[in-house]
Amino acid sequence: MKNTAFIALGANLKKNKDLSIQENIQTSFKYFPDHGINLIKISNWYKSEPYPKLSQPWYVNTIAKITTNESSENLINSLHQIENLFGRKRIKQNESRTLDLDIIDYNGIIKREDPILPHPRMHMRKFVLLPLRDIAPEWMHPNYKIKINDLILQCDDNQKIFRL
Repeated sequence: MKNTAFIALGANLKKNKDLSIQENIQTSFKYFPDHGINLIKISNWYKSEPYPKLSQPWYVNTIAKITTNESSENLINSLHQIENLFGRKRIKQNESRTLDLDIIDYNGIIKREDPILPHPRMHMRKFVLLPLRDIAPEWMHPNYKIKINDLILQCDDNQKIFRL
């Protein structure tokens, strides 16, 4: 069965110093097929200040629409394996990272155990909402039944973000 998911991709550190952060993130796409992940569409790219506001480099973010035969549990495990290939460290919350891959939505399912679906804080983060709107302008939050444009209007994170 083909499952459709939206994956948030972001980073504020480089794995390969010869590439930009955006190019580093784009490199992660080459590992998707090895994990049964089919890339369908990518949003515009955004640069955003760290959230919460911390003294660290700004992030580059995008959203990918994908299909997979994998369960949400297997998908998140695959995404963590790809993060590990990029040297992702999980020492403390909100630290800088070479690659961050999160499932934002998976078939519109609501799930309370790992991975929690939809992503539990996605509706409060412009760096997720703006690129998601780029590729899914009619998307509706499965829990709140609120369309993406209304979520953006309600989002009050005051995060500075701009399209690249």
